[in-house]
Amino acid sequence: MTDTAKSNALHFGLLAALAIGFFILPTYHSGNLARIMILAIYAMGYNVLFGYTGLLSLGHALFFSAGMYGLGLTMHLGGWSPAPAFLAALLASAIVATVIGFLVLRTTGVAFMIVTLMFAQAGYLTILYFGTYTRGDEGFALKQATRQLIGLDLTDPIVRYYTALILFATALLLLAYIIRSPFGRTLIAIRENEERARMLGYNVTAIKLKAVILSGIISGASGAAYALLFGYAGATFATVQYSILPLLWVLVGGAGTTTGAFIGVLFMTYLIDYASGQTNAYLIVVGVVLVAVTLFLPHGIMGTLRNKYAGWLP
Repeated sequence: MTDTAKSNALHFGLLAALAIGFFILPTYHSGNLARIMILAIYAMGYNVLFGYTGLLSLGHALFFSAGMYGLGLTMHLGGWSPAPAFLAALLASAIVATVIGFLVLRTTGVAFMIVTLMFAQAGYLTILYFGTYTRGDEGFALKQATRQLIGLDLTDPIVRYYTALILFATALLLLAYIIRSPFGRTLIAIRENEERARMLGYNVTAIKLKAVILSGIISGASGAAYALLFGYAGATFATVQYSILPLLWVLVGGAGTTTGAFIGVLFMTYLIDYASGQTNAYLIVVGVVLVAVTLFLPHGIMGTLRNKYAGWLP
């Protein structure tokens, strides 16, 4: 079996396991998995920029919240139905990512991190400033009656789960295709040696901008899906915490791996869930585990498996 065939088997095997998971797992865990799949899309968007292009951003909450409010406000204030509201969210994310990418790519290294963080904070403050419409930290709920798509009630657990699965499958297979494409290979080349890629004739800045836009759109799609499926949009999702979380998910799962994002979100979600059930000082437990993962699995779970045991892992 070729490496591509093994990779395809892994992707479709994961999707098949998730497809039957709803009928096997208790209600609590199937609900958790729906949320995990949506947040894994966010982590995949972040992975495009960090894991494959080598750009460390601390401002991805701006893209996530752009998608969340792009859908949430058009539905909540404009009375739009979910399908056009979701397209509006993608457009909002693309516009924000294009503008931010054009500006932040004038910097590199630590300056890039700081500038992305500053823009994200500016986005958060903008949400608070227009609290009359966004409801600020309080946020707003989307009415159940509006969360209907082609006759399906997205508040129903089984519909929500499989909608999340369809979105997750789309993002996963799209990412796998992109990384195998010449564009994806170019991103990896830039990550490994930017100067050499430039010497080979590639327009590195333009390619990086495309990576920022792609990353922003995927992250925005996750934010829009979160608002739609769980019925809430709030400024909390635009805070620094939601810029740090995708970085942790990708580092734990494996930067530069297609399935690492899902593994990272799954691991972190259940680690926090279990630790918080054992002690009020659960963040200490989480911190210790994260330090251990960093020390013993420096390339993340999937990255370490790829380096040591299965070089074909995507």
